[in-house]
Amino acid sequence: MGVPLAGSDDYDAIARDMAQQAGFAYGFVNLFLNEQTFVGLHQPAPGSGYVIVGRTMSREHGWCPEVMNRRRALPLPDVHASPRFSGNPVVDAVGIRSYFGAPLIHESGVVLGTVCVIDPERRPLRDATRIRDIVIDCGTQVMTHMTHPPAGPFRTTRQP
Repeated sequence: MGVPLAGSDDYDAIARDMAQQAGFAYGFVNLFLNEQTFVGLHQPAPGSGYVIVGRTMSREHGWCPEVMNRRRALPLPDVHASPRFSGNPVVDAVGIRSYFGAPLIHESGVVLGTVCVIDPERRPLRDATRIRDIVIDCGTQVMTHMTHPPAGPFRTTRQP
């Protein structure tokens, strides 16, 4: 299918742009392999006071497994507002308060992974649609990049 199996500068750029457009500390392009593998990763700089994450995580942790099962976007402006989603190990390990994710669905119908942003600050409900749309748009960029890789360096198409 032409999907990456490790970190990639192109997908790191998508994760960074997605996080910056949404105003979130972290952004991920996440493929579900033996574990969740962040082929695109944006996070705060070391020494910033934020938790620094690696490029992999258990397939059971976080909210991306729910997005994979739902096959549609999951906006959680405040993960503590839902008992179903507040008991996740990522809440305590990384201190996450808001999550927005969208599935990466290949043209064959296979869900490959997700794109998502997370942040230690909750978001007002009035911002939920805007942030959800940013994440969905970035998911579309990822799938386009996977199925039709550019000849030169990756350039994002959406402007903040």
